[in-house]
Amino acid sequence: MSKRPVLKRSRQTKIVATLGPATESEEVIRRLFEAGVDVFRLNFSHGTQEDHGKRLRILRALEEEYQRPIAVMADLQGPKLRLGTFENGPVRLKIGQKFRLDSDPTPGDSSRVYLPHPEVMEVLTPGTVLLLDDGKVRLRVEENGDGWASAVVEAGAQLSDRKGLNVPNALLRLSPLTEKDRADLAYALDIGVDWIALSFVQRPEDVAEARKLIAGRAHIIVKMEKPSAIDHLVELVELTDAVMVARGDLGVEMATEEVPSIQKQIVRRCRMAGKPVIVATQMLESMISAPTPTRAEASDVATAVFDGADAVMRSAETASGQYPVEAVEMMDRIAARVERDPLYRAIMDAQHPEPENTAADAITAAARQVAHTIGAAAIATYTTSGSTTLRAARERPEVPILCLTSELKTARRMQLCWGVHAVQTPEISSLQEMVNKACRTAYRDGLAQEGQRLVITAGVPFGTPGNTNVLRIAWVEA
Repeated sequence: MSKRPVLKRSRQTKIVATLGPATESEEVIRRLFEAGVDVFRLNFSHGTQEDHGKRLRILRALEEEYQRPIAVMADLQGPKLRLGTFENGPVRLKIGQKFRLDSDPTPGDSSRVYLPHPEVMEVLTPGTVLLLDDGKVRLRVEENGDGWASAVVEAGAQLSDRKGLNVPNALLRLSPLTEKDRADLAYALDIGVDWIALSFVQRPEDVAEARKLIAGRAHIIVKMEKPSAIDHLVELVELTDAVMVARGDLGVEMATEEVPSIQKQIVRRCRMAGKPVIVATQMLESMISAPTPTRAEASDVATAVFDGADAVMRSAETASGQYPVEAVEMMDRIAARVERDPLYRAIMDAQHPEPENTAADAITAAARQVAHTIGAAAIATYTTSGSTTLRAARERPEVPILCLTSELKTARRMQLCWGVHAVQTPEISSLQEMVNKACRTAYRDGLAQEGQRLVITAGVPFGTPGNTNVLRIAWVEA
């Protein structure tokens, strides 16, 4: 058993980091964890299943060594819409010229290209906008027929083989799970990931399809990256377990100036629903090749924290960047600094969601108020499913939330949630045993000192999900 001290974070906002070629060794992954990563992302758009399995084994060994739960997310690639190839290499398009997309697999030229997606072809009508190569080329359809569409180039640039394609304002009859995704999903579940992130979600039915396949073996994160998903925001938040604001894809599919408002809308909706929300993409992108971020990037991270996001995410900064550990350390410092700002607490206090008309919500809201009134060191929750702890996190209290659970899966899942310090503990049979365990654990893990008080919530009888019906105040003893 490890003799290392328990890692207690200095901030409530969590950090998600993507593993990749720059961070696949045990030593670098250890440094990322020590620097502040709470959730590790395995990006199945890159690398092999074996690569991801090796990284997960390293994480589980660290979990055992540090006796701290570590959450692991498998991010599925989703369908990738791409053009065909060009016979003589890259072509240049000019603004105003005609350009044809068709179902002929013959390599293209500067006048036409193969579009190997009948699902896209069937939604192309006059006026439809197509974005190629992350928006570097923009086309507008003028005519269409059976297996072809003629468009005019509105923004031109070089176009090469198999560049990506976006259709911003169309609902495509595509499942978010390709054959590759289904194989990756089965593998991720077999190796024991905690979260599955779904790409290309367009409608509520997409979540239902994934949930049926996952069958309770992991929890679902819906990536908000399609305008059609934003149209179904309320239903998708209700159906999923967590949400990721995938701003890179949103910035391609929507007008750039719309993205900040959409980000705030998503974060707010998730906070009201008590669902964890991650803000992702390009947060400290300059740190891929530089040891410090730009001031604008630091402000971008701070904005997400001020909004009350549960987590902020590193992508290429840690997967392939030159300064992965420094990027996490910088994120940690920014989040901790924002949370010390009096304005941050004023914003959190002004945005408490209205509790539902249930005893569980009433007790959880009261726990936050009691903790404030008596100057408690922490709020302790005992939970089986995680619902009691999620309610506490939704309140955004001034103090940390200690999550005690007998379920390792629940402890890992809670690592994504704002303010939660999760600990797996043996089954508890009585309320007094739970109170004693909470006090000892809070003292041991540095959440409270001797003589301080804890506010404790739980559901009695134990083991009944969502049955929060007890609030206690206890003194911490050494």
